[in-house]
Amino acid sequence: MTDHTDVELYFDKGKAERWIRFGRIRAMRVIDSKRKVVSFAAGDVFAYVRWAANEYGTIASRIDILRALAPHEPFSTVPGVTPGGEILLRIVTWAKVQKVFAAIDAVEALGFDPAEIAPDHWRQVHNRISGGQEPRPYARDQQHAWLLRRQIDSGSALANGVQHDGTRSGIAMPKSGASS
Repeated sequence: MTDHTDVELYFDKGKAERWIRFGRIRAMRVIDSKRKVVSFAAGDVFAYVRWAANEYGTIASRIDILRALAPHEPFSTVPGVTPGGEILLRIVTWAKVQKVFAAIDAVEALGFDPAEIAPDHWRQVHNRISGGQEPRPYARDQQHAWLLRRQIDSGSALANGVQHDGTRSGIAMPKSGASS
């Protein structure tokens, strides 16, 4: 298994499309005039859209938001994605895919890259749309919390001199134990 995830893109006007809605493409290889393969590094989040039609109209619409994985991590298979990825969202039917596009647009309207927000947001978008409800909007405080979590998970908070109570960085973390 490699240290990157490959996604096959395809465009045949009016018949089939496979494209990336968002994500940081690390490499691209052109196969022919209709096909390309793009690569994502481990940890990258991306949205992969697949659509197909016949002479009667749309026959398939779907969007997957995936996290590319490192070689040792377990993964789910998705057609066109090698080897696969962690599925954060998987939605089918055009009406529901449009709701995901609206959720992505709302994140971008806040000034955030959809590939850099909390993965839990995409999970709740999946769950709520699948359950027939409107997804909750993403908020700036969620992004702030996500960035702090990533910093702590990477160990960089302590490496950068942040105290365990978070005082140096302005992070308000509760102190454990009884107050004096």
